[in-house]
Amino acid sequence: MLIPAQFNAKEAEQKWYDYWMKNDYFTSKPDNRTPYTIVIPPPNVTGVLHMGHMLNNTIQDVLIRRARLKGFNACWVPGTDHASIATEAKVVAKLKKEGINKSDLTREEFLKHAYDWTEKYGGTILEQLKQLGCSCDWSRTKFTMDEDMSASVIRSFVDLYNKGMIYRGYRMVNWDPEAKTTLSDEEVIYEERQGKLYHLKYQIEGSNEFVTIATTRPETILGDTAICIHPDDERYVHLKGKSAIVPICNRVIPIIFDEYVDMEFGTGCLKVTPAHDVNDKELGEKHNLEIIDIFNEDATLNSYGLHYQGKDRFVVREDIAIELEAIGALTKVENHVNKVGTSERTKAVIEPRLSDQWFLKMDTLVKPALKAVLETEEIKLYPNRFNNTYRHWLENIRDWNISRQLWWGQQIPAYYYGDGKEDFVVAENSDDALELAKKATNNQDLTKFDLKQDADALDTWFSSWLWPIAVFGGILEPENEDFKYYYPTNDLVTGPDILFFWVARMIFAGYEYTGKKPFNNVYLTGLVRDKQRRKMSKSLGNSPEPLELIEKFGADGVRVGLLLSASAGNDIMFDEELCNNGKSFANKIWNAFRLIKGFEVADISQPESSKVAIEWYEAKLQKTLTEIEDHFEKYRLSDALMAIYKLVWDDFCSWFLEMIKPGYQQPIDKTTFDKAIEMLENNLKLLHPFMPFLTEEIWQHIEDRTPAEALIISKWPESKAFNEQLIADFDFAAEVISGIRTIRKEKNISFKDSIDLKVINNENSSAYFDSVILKLGNVVSLEYIKEAVDGALTFRAKSNEYFIPVSGSIDVAAEIAKLTEELKYTQGFLRSVQGKLSNEKFVSGAPAQVIENERKKEADALAKIATIEQSLKSLQ
Repeated sequence: MLIPAQFNAKEAEQKWYDYWMKNDYFTSKPDNRTPYTIVIPPPNVTGVLHMGHMLNNTIQDVLIRRARLKGFNACWVPGTDHASIATEAKVVAKLKKEGINKSDLTREEFLKHAYDWTEKYGGTILEQLKQLGCSCDWSRTKFTMDEDMSASVIRSFVDLYNKGMIYRGYRMVNWDPEAKTTLSDEEVIYEERQGKLYHLKYQIEGSNEFVTIATTRPETILGDTAICIHPDDERYVHLKGKSAIVPICNRVIPIIFDEYVDMEFGTGCLKVTPAHDVNDKELGEKHNLEIIDIFNEDATLNSYGLHYQGKDRFVVREDIAIELEAIGALTKVENHVNKVGTSERTKAVIEPRLSDQWFLKMDTLVKPALKAVLETEEIKLYPNRFNNTYRHWLENIRDWNISRQLWWGQQIPAYYYGDGKEDFVVAENSDDALELAKKATNNQDLTKFDLKQDADALDTWFSSWLWPIAVFGGILEPENEDFKYYYPTNDLVTGPDILFFWVARMIFAGYEYTGKKPFNNVYLTGLVRDKQRRKMSKSLGNSPEPLELIEKFGADGVRVGLLLSASAGNDIMFDEELCNNGKSFANKIWNAFRLIKGFEVADISQPESSKVAIEWYEAKLQKTLTEIEDHFEKYRLSDALMAIYKLVWDDFCSWFLEMIKPGYQQPIDKTTFDKAIEMLENNLKLLHPFMPFLTEEIWQHIEDRTPAEALIISKWPESKAFNEQLIADFDFAAEVISGIRTIRKEKNISFKDSIDLKVINNENSSAYFDSVILKLGNVVSLEYIKEAVDGALTFRAKSNEYFIPVSGSIDVAAEIAKLTEELKYTQGFLRSVQGKLSNEKFVSGAPAQVIENERKKEADALAKIATIEQSLKSLQ
């Protein structure tokens, strides 16, 4: 097979992905092997690949490919999430451009548009994952709005409702005025923003007295229904039983007294707006206050807004401040920084709003989830520092608001048969609902036309919390073969930003529905940031297009570039140069392969240097394999890749191939050649999870392979005992070779010129690698001696002294002058270091590591001085 001069990444990526797909290597079915299962964190159905997806899915692919090589029945389930808020917003915007308002459509008509949208754009991100090399079982692709997935969600709702865990309540919720829906607490992002603090005067009814109240939201005074003061505040004790007048609307409101108020904060007076603040709502209930909601669902003001009706809340804030100042009710405006809640999806500023919503009780669900992670460690988070974050959230959790005022999503299975808030039944379908309604009303004449299903949809996360269970049919058919075989899954790879949104909730669902954990381990990746540590985003223009990176550097290059800097839980400072390093690594491996295949092979005896080289590299590979296994066990994938990178680049390409390479126009012996191929194949197996395309390309070039012999389904190298001393002995030999090469370079002795080497073996070092030293140093003879050699160039390796006898090829006087100057400098450096070490104040105050570093500097300087003095002695 003709080997191209260069690796063509684009051609290889298309060729081998098609080949893998054609031969069903990604497909998994239950059998007698141990399963290894991953479920993909489903990206938004209308999304496109970004750097976070690239990192997350590369890690998953590394894990699944390695599991496949290790003989597990590897199953990686892909899919997408319907992303109710984001997708509905996109569909609404699209319809608006076409002159269609959502309000003019029936639910069924709107859903048709939504399904058309997802059909057109929904497969984009999954196709892009294929370009990255992701080896998902595409036959198992799921969508959270698939019929069986939706049925699973509805069944779980009915089950939880029947257990008394789901209820409908009138509560203060987080309202997204752009998406026009409620959000859960976890979907609200709090940001520090520069705002203003407005000091307003409220007149006491029937007097000329005023009280001043500070607020960041002057527009909400139109919803004020009380002023609250601490009962022990002597400044205002005379106001008990009195009322105040709200500026502009002139509403008379009571002055109430409650210990909730902080007397030291501001003026000690608090305006109470029960419809627009959760704490005010509690005060309102306690003191039986009127509730006045001044906002429409889009955060414009309603009729309570008087002449501001129809205007946006932020426009009103500016306008009402002007009016308050004009009537003398605004005394002062100050700059003020406060935390503002924003929608995680639309970025709109959240409004607290009273609303009838559906809630899921959390008190019992959290208990097994806390125990599994923090007590039994049945589920492990990597890195485990996230355990504290997990604990804090679960111990302070509130009931989950699971209803959304949207059409795109699973419609809540509650059917109303009357006008009262409690006149409903919950059932999986309208037939069951009708039977329940007849029973509830004792009216057998009811028909489906008498029932009206709740218009709201369920929170997207209420769908995806079932993901590891539902993708295998575990809700609808808990005894089916797939579910029993693949569940619980093994590893979950996701970002820490959805530890609460998704990870914890999947743990809730796992124990509630199966009594088992949903996965064994959670690998939490960091955020991908740019070189300036800024989070990558389209708005900042600092996020490269993933597919353009693949086009430029190849998928393998991008994967290596990302993973070399991606330790668990730590943010990644992404730089395109990392991908270029990955591309260079691919080229290095390709050229090493071409070198080996370019050797002429002959049936000749094996040189001693090749024999020991093979023994050493086999030991080195086994040691690295042990390190790799440890890194994988601890989810240090970056470290695992770096270990392989060093093994291949330094040990294989830079040392091993040099050690076995035959002389110019000379053949290589077959024994060594076969071993070199074997070592290369082992390298390819270790590299395959990280660089699938390059490794499969080389594997298939080595020899013609049947589909059953493809690299993707080959066997991971077997761990064996190895000789640690052999590795240490080579490291010493490498130091000697480096010393020889340094002498050659410094003294301008050609590498083509043979030299003699004599050594005083103070270290009693092994002679096992002498044949390698002879070859790589181009040394004719190596002699062990007892005394120093006069007139020779010298260097040290540890305490061993090496001598290279020279003739008149160097300027002795110039060399003596150079060494004398170097000796003076090193002696001065030594005096400086020893001065520090003799300073008691320094030694007693410096950290132990600093002292250790200084002592090492002293030892190195002393050794260097001894070497220089020996060289001077030999030259004089």
